[in-house]
Amino acid sequence: MSDENRPAIAPYAREELLACVIARLLAQLGNEARHVAVGAASPIPAAGALLLKQKRPELRLSFLHKRKGNPFTEGSRELFDLAGQGRIDVFFLGGAQIDGEANINLVRAEGRRFPGSFGSAFMYSAVKNVILFREEHSKRVLVPKVEFVSAAGNPAALLTGKVLFSWQRQKRRFRLESAHDGEDVRPLTGFEYDSPLPIPRTPAPSDEELALLRGPVVSEMALNYPDFAKRVWGSAR
Repeated sequence: MSDENRPAIAPYAREELLACVIARLLAQLGNEARHVAVGAASPIPAAGALLLKQKRPELRLSFLHKRKGNPFTEGSRELFDLAGQGRIDVFFLGGAQIDGEANINLVRAEGRRFPGSFGSAFMYSAVKNVILFREEHSKRVLVPKVEFVSAAGNPAALLTGKVLFSWQRQKRRFRLESAHDGEDVRPLTGFEYDSPLPIPRTPAPSDEELALLRGPVVSEMALNYPDFAKRVWGSAR
C-alpha cells in the first residue's frame, strides 16, 4: 500500500491536509519547482513548501514573511527583481474573488475595498508556475466574473479548503481533480468547471507527511508563523 493510501497516524487538521496537497503539487512540477517563493501572510503554502524540502533538501525557498535571516532586505522589491529575471519557479496568489477564467481580484468586492493588487499582475505573468490558493470555498469568493481584474494568467492549479482544481490552458477552464471530503462543491462554486465522475477524494496525509509536519516543519513554522503554529499544532517553539 502506498504512503498516500495508508491510514494516517492520527486525526489531522485541515491545514495539514492542504499543506500536503501543496507539497505534492510542487513535487509534481519536478525541475520546474527548484525555487519556490512565498509571500507575506501565507502560512499554509509555507508549510507545504517546507514539507517538500524535508524530502528535497536542494529545494530553494524564499519567504517574504521570514522574521530572521530574510534575504529580502528591501522587501518585495528584490522578490520582483528575481521574478523578472526568471529566477522564481513557483509563487502563490490569492484574491478576494477568483473567477472561472483564473482572474483574481484584490481591489474591491461587494462594496468593500482591499489593500490592492501589490504586484500580483506582474508576478502572475513573470512566474512560470503560479498556484492560486484560497481557503474559503464559497460563491462569494469563487465568482462567475471578478468585479475588478487585479491579475490574469494561466495558473498551475487552484487549491481551496474543499477541492483541488487543475487549469486547462487550451480551454481556459478549471477541472476538478479531487475533493477533500469527496463532496460535490458545485452548489458552493460560482463558476462552471469540468469534473470527473465519481469525484475523486483528496488523499489523506500519510504517516510520513504527518510526522514531518509535526516535527521539523512545525519547528520552522514556529519561527515565522508562531500564531499559526500554536493554533494548528499547539506549539510556538
